[in-house]
Amino acid sequence: MDKPGLDPHVHIPGTTVFDGRQAMKGYPLNKMCYSFNRAEARDAFKADPEAYMERFGLSEEQKEAVRKRDILAMIAAGGNIYYLAKLAGIFGLGVQDIGGMQTGMSADEFRAYLKSQA
Repeated sequence: MDKPGLDPHVHIPGTTVFDGRQAMKGYPLNKMCYSFNRAEARDAFKADPEAYMERFGLSEEQKEAVRKRDILAMIAAGGNIYYLAKLAGIFGLGVQDIGGMQTGMSADEFRAYLKSQA
């Protein structure tokens, strides 16, 4: 089936497409974030982030993005936003904070934008 816009290799400026390659690249990061469903995992990460990242085998690119609390860099490193939301919560960031980052707006600007679309 050859439909425009469905080619997974089409580059969308400013967007990281989460495809099979990104899923494989981000597996350690996403697996770590999934672990944050458990309170004891969140506590272990907060107590020693470096050891926790090492435990899951994050790449240096992924570790650096986590160290910097750079959600966009985590997405570029293969992070899936649904898993990263768990880590963002540990950092005190909400989904609207991340939406702001992705659109180049502050969280307040992003919230106002969402309200204006209702």
